[in-house]
Amino acid sequence: MTQIAAAFSELMAVRGLATPDPHEVQITGSDPFFRTPFRIGETVAAVLAATGVAANDLWEQRTGRRQQVAISVREAAASLQVVDYTRQRGPDGQFHPIPISAELAHQFAVTQHWPTADGRWFLPHTGLPHLRQRVMDVLGSAYTPEAVAAAIAQRTADDLEDAIAAARACGGTVRSREEWLAHPQGAYLATRPVVEITRIGDSAAEPLRDAERPLSGVRVLDLTRILAGPTSARTLAEHGADVLMVAAPDLPQIPAFVRDLSHGKRSCFLDLRDPAQADQMRALLRQADVFVNGYRPGRLGERGFGPEELARLRPGIVAVSINCFGSGGPFAQRAGWEQVAQSVTGVALTHGTLTGAGQPKLAPAPMCDYLTGYLAAYGAMLALGRRAREGGSYHVQVSLCQSAMFYQRQGLLEDFADAPGGLTDAELAALYVQEDNTPYGDLLTLGPVLRLSETPCRWALPTPQLGGHQAVWAS
Repeated sequence: MTQIAAAFSELMAVRGLATPDPHEVQITGSDPFFRTPFRIGETVAAVLAATGVAANDLWEQRTGRRQQVAISVREAAASLQVVDYTRQRGPDGQFHPIPISAELAHQFAVTQHWPTADGRWFLPHTGLPHLRQRVMDVLGSAYTPEAVAAAIAQRTADDLEDAIAAARACGGTVRSREEWLAHPQGAYLATRPVVEITRIGDSAAEPLRDAERPLSGVRVLDLTRILAGPTSARTLAEHGADVLMVAAPDLPQIPAFVRDLSHGKRSCFLDLRDPAQADQMRALLRQADVFVNGYRPGRLGERGFGPEELARLRPGIVAVSINCFGSGGPFAQRAGWEQVAQSVTGVALTHGTLTGAGQPKLAPAPMCDYLTGYLAAYGAMLALGRRAREGGSYHVQVSLCQSAMFYQRQGLLEDFADAPGGLTDAELAALYVQEDNTPYGDLLTLGPVLRLSETPCRWALPTPQLGGHQAVWAS
């Protein structure tokens, strides 16, 4: 439990309040859960426990009471596999696993580590059509594993990394942890907290009224997609927030991720390139409390929705920024994904080496994406607490690379070859939530795994049809 305590203490330092009573938080179990040297389950459990404490802070402001917070390491780790655990009712009336699409399987086959001309490794990311085309244009190759491997073999790793970034595409050179910490980007992040919370404007305090749940009445605009951002907003919904997902109708999506990370939310379409629809967004913003942004750094600022503009439009806003490379440094404006973060920070090299793969290898779960989402929710709740006590607008910043570094700070396991890698049927049965008549049919999905004694975490709404609601608040 020593590593869990270290991770939890680091998060409590970000919180900046008196340490919670030792009896308030219970974390049970230990790693390994996945077949990896990283303490994934314990680290995620510490972060989820911290979100419980942050929710408790808000609950105490509302009611004067605190409640018990509990999390299982096994269940925390399993929450990173929600897509794998979702079941859909078939014609036979039974629930069955949902296979991934052929397109997604092909993307996974290409988004791997390939050797370069200078004896290193490089990972190209081909997750969305427009970004994929940019990568293929840089490589000058067909979209097959063989063609991509041959093209990368002709280039040096760092030159290719810079060329991919210049094309506004995504990819990363594989580095060891030591190389990353010596790199200017890694060195910058090493000086920053795992969650950065900055006051960006003044406003009156907004005390929290008595309510049924910690985030009752809190309105969240969710402008994110694909794992980290959606996870943060879904986590806020678990504590009672009114979450409205906003996306342009032509924005590429991955249906499985929309399905499994949208529970508890409503969803609407707005195209911010249209002045009238941008005005609709401003109207929503003026009544919002939290604005979660997962776009490429600076992208929403170009459309008038950067953090400072948000604070002027809605004094008291909590602006949450989620990206790959963090709040500053030479790579700050680059876009990236889970696989890129694992590759550049040393996670992929360590995992591949210690599992005997003989080359860099991605960890067996999207460890950075989900952790970053939970950290974003934690930061948002802390900022809401500060707003209630002292007023102000806040900017919360988290990143995939910072999350990878947080995992690495927790040390490594030696014995993980026999880790279970999944929950038992009995454990799943206790966690499953059934949602009938969703746009994806009848579903069994892994429900919230954090336990609060007075306000159990739950989703008030089933997963929605993308764009299926009006661009208005629920009440």
